[in-house]
Amino acid sequence: MNLFRLLGDMTHLLSIVVLLLKIRTTKSCAGIALKTQELYVIVFVTRYLDFFTRYYSLYNSVLKVFFLGISVAIVWYMRYHKVVKQTYNKEEDTFRH
Repeated sequence: MNLFRLLGDMTHLLSIVVLLLKIRTTKSCAGIALKTQELYVIVFVTRYLDFFTRYYSLYNSVLKVFFLGISVAIVWYMRYHKVVKQTYNKEEDTFRH
């Protein structure tokens, strides 16, 4: 296992877990771009398409599931949670798609 990959993966995992916990505890997504989070989901889905066809390691498989699952959870909270979705400001999310 490459130490730099491990550190990068753990930092990335920590950052998205902190974001999800921030949304859950404050019941607010103010200042977070929904469109960016949706793009992360698209990136992870396309990047991890090999999940069903190739097995590299348990570590790799678990991280793929966590990254995708947490990203989907963030988007779900921002789109569908009855309290959180009211704090999303569409006018400030200026990325056109």
